[in-house]
Amino acid sequence: MQELAVENIRNLALCGHGSCGKTTLVDKILHFTGEITRPASVDDGTSVCDFDEEEKAHKYTIEAKITHFNHNGKYFQLLDTPGYPDFIGQTISALSAVEAAAIVINAQAGIEVNTRRVSQEAQKAGIGRLIILTKLDQENINFPQLVSRIREFFGNECVLLNVPVGLGAELRGVVSTLEPPKDVSGAVMNPHEIHNALVESIVEADDAVMERYLEGQPPTAEEIARLVSSAVAKGTLIPILCVSAKTGVGVKELLDALAMCVPAPHQVPRKAKGPDGSEVDIVADPTGPLVARVFKTRIDPFVQKISYIRIYSGSLRSGETAPVLGQRKGVKLAQLFRLQASEMEPVDSAIAGQIVAVTKTEELETGSILGEYTLPPLVFPTPMVGLAASPKSRGDEAKLSSSLAKVCQEDPTFRLDRDPQTKETVITGISELHLQIILERLRRRDKLEIITKEPKIPYRETVQAKAEGSYRHKKQTGGRGQFGEVHIRMWPLPRGIKPEEYATKERFPEMKEWHYDPESNFLWVDSIVGGVIPSNFMPAVEKGFKERMEKGVIAGYPVQDVCVEVFYGKHHPVDSSEQAFKTAASMAFRNVFQQAKPAILEPIVRLEVTVPTEKVGDIHSDISSRRGRPLGLNSAGPGMQTVIAEAPLAEVMSYARVLSSITGGQGSYTMEFVRYDIVPPHIQEEIIRKAKLEEEEEKE
Repeated sequence: MQELAVENIRNLALCGHGSCGKTTLVDKILHFTGEITRPASVDDGTSVCDFDEEEKAHKYTIEAKITHFNHNGKYFQLLDTPGYPDFIGQTISALSAVEAAAIVINAQAGIEVNTRRVSQEAQKAGIGRLIILTKLDQENINFPQLVSRIREFFGNECVLLNVPVGLGAELRGVVSTLEPPKDVSGAVMNPHEIHNALVESIVEADDAVMERYLEGQPPTAEEIARLVSSAVAKGTLIPILCVSAKTGVGVKELLDALAMCVPAPHQVPRKAKGPDGSEVDIVADPTGPLVARVFKTRIDPFVQKISYIRIYSGSLRSGETAPVLGQRKGVKLAQLFRLQASEMEPVDSAIAGQIVAVTKTEELETGSILGEYTLPPLVFPTPMVGLAASPKSRGDEAKLSSSLAKVCQEDPTFRLDRDPQTKETVITGISELHLQIILERLRRRDKLEIITKEPKIPYRETVQAKAEGSYRHKKQTGGRGQFGEVHIRMWPLPRGIKPEEYATKERFPEMKEWHYDPESNFLWVDSIVGGVIPSNFMPAVEKGFKERMEKGVIAGYPVQDVCVEVFYGKHHPVDSSEQAFKTAASMAFRNVFQQAKPAILEPIVRLEVTVPTEKVGDIHSDISSRRGRPLGLNSAGPGMQTVIAEAPLAEVMSYARVLSSITGGQGSYTMEFVRYDIVPPHIQEEIIRKAKLEEEEEKE
């Protein structure tokens, strides 16, 4: 591999809704640039990127893939991402590794549910955006209306960089709006009329050039070439490009445009915290301090664990030991590889801007940072759809555990829990489809058949009022006894409150110290005076609280959003022990919790449901019948509307089947966790009744 310069590297992720043609376009680009010697196809299972058996069977992308090619002196690292929102975690991680996202839109279908979602994720990542219109060889495309919709949804920064000549079967080329030719006969929109808007968006990236432009002096060709990628990086320009991957029309022009428009690594600002905690700018300099992150992990049956690393600053070499943030020992990178989808080519070194892989590095996981600078964390959606899982064959329990642990390593939107009450293994994912694909992969990769039960709802318990009480644990068994007495007060603790602002001397006059658990939003305050509970027993008191919170009180669900103050107690010089105080604290918590107006919390999710316009009324009615609350309505292109609503997760666990039934398969949706809310009383009674029934059955 020849020597690379940072300014010639271009990193781009293709994103969009399912079946918009992303993977087909990647295959076409790799063939056009000579990276593959024969045409590849998703439909016949020969796609370069969709190489997993599950992807071949379902004919859609499940994991983000990394490819590379050269064009016009630029070295591209192109990431192909899944189109279904069920696999959005793969897209989020890919966006952290690039400087721009190309949002691919099927020109026939228009703006779809995941189109908007990936655009929002790209904005969150702080990277540039482009739009690629594909499938222009299809029939019934209203091109001017499509462009108008895009500008309506994504802003006036969206400007055509080229326009198609003909559409459908008549599609025969594209013409530039940056340098429009004199003869534009057949162009579906006049490129000369678009030219000025395009130039205005470009010159916004440079105040001096813009000032001259407003005074009547147009920018030079050199200035345009220099400013286009800056305009994309700054968001003043979102170029729209036209292509048909199937026929090849516009592919060369697309590549020329990408070489000009996609920002180089040094053009997108990135922040980090230095070793001293101060905020610093990360500069894409091969000689700078090492800043790199593992943005993706893959478990391969042959080479085992593969860690995908994006280098933001500095460089890496094969055989060196790199420092890992938060770990005492560094990690030895035996061999670096560059990636062409499933193929891995050994390389000696890599510089800022490059994406490489390393294998068999157990110390690394998704999100691990190489170097001493702290990057903003990768934020993934909360998995909310759960299944109780068990192996089909007896004796496969250990195999199940190790296989699911592998999935946890490679998928940040998958969670594995052990229910302490039912002793069940619970797997949780983004959706039913997400979990189904994982089970298929385990069946193929690990030869593991898994039985699943009805999805579990991750309910929680909390309190709604203040209460006070105590518990004395006293036991005499002939020898040394057990004695511990704990007095507590309990309050509901609102979400979002900073514990240091809540745990004050004004609120707790006798406070000695406080402890806070952000995951469960649990604050407990030590207000013991006079040594009535010796300080060496206070950790046992805290442990008793936390064990009770894990078990739950009224229905066996974990407790959250609670504040507890320990203000009094008693001990015995001989019979008191850690176990006695742990038991006393647990029982005091249980008793006071039951007096503090206990309640069940249920997860609420935000739904964005895109359906044909004539089905909007049916969707509203159905959501309302599921205790949901419609929040708004957005146009989603010709004949389509997106209903935005909130609903309890318990009511929409199997919404994919419901939506398909209502719309005849024409609807799609995304679902994301928002918050926990109090369950209505009649439903709470039913949840508690079922929990007690299950507990009795378990005992039998």
